[in-house]
Amino acid sequence: NERAERATNDRSHWTYWVAFSTALISVLAAIASLLASHHSDEALIDQVKASDQWSFYQAKGIKGDLLQTKSALLGAQTHTIDSADLQKIAGYARDQSTIKQLALELQASSELHQTAHGIFARSVTLFQIAIALSAISILSRRKSLWFGSLAMAGVGMFFLLQAMI
Repeated sequence: NERAERATNDRSHWTYWVAFSTALISVLAAIASLLASHHSDEALIDQVKASDQWSFYQAKGIKGDLLQTKSALLGAQTHTIDSADLQKIAGYARDQSTIKQLALELQASSELHQTAHGIFARSVTLFQIAIALSAISILSRRKSLWFGSLAMAGVGMFFLLQAMI
């Protein structure tokens, strides 16, 4: 009877730690999931902004080409070139350079967010596996599965910290 009582007390003490660690892993999974979602959203927003900038870049190019064609046609007829048109053409080219730089920066930002999202998603996956192993360890009463759960959570924590840095 004493051995059975000690075994029960040992098991309930052990299950307390499994429950505590599982709750902690669940919190980490929720945080990692939130951050993964945030970075996914930011990547999408930056990509849409970059797409808008590329459209603006093309519009400036089309305006410049039309004005250059107009100037060439009028110049062929009158043998004079309007200096205001030339200034506008040069302005469009300068605007395109600035717009292109912004579009490239937004694309790079989108890629960084997408990379962070992937790392956070790996972290979430490992935390979820750790939670499942904890549950199985309680059901099967095998401490080795709980230790495996803690190891998975440790790797998940590595990815979480890697993505945050």
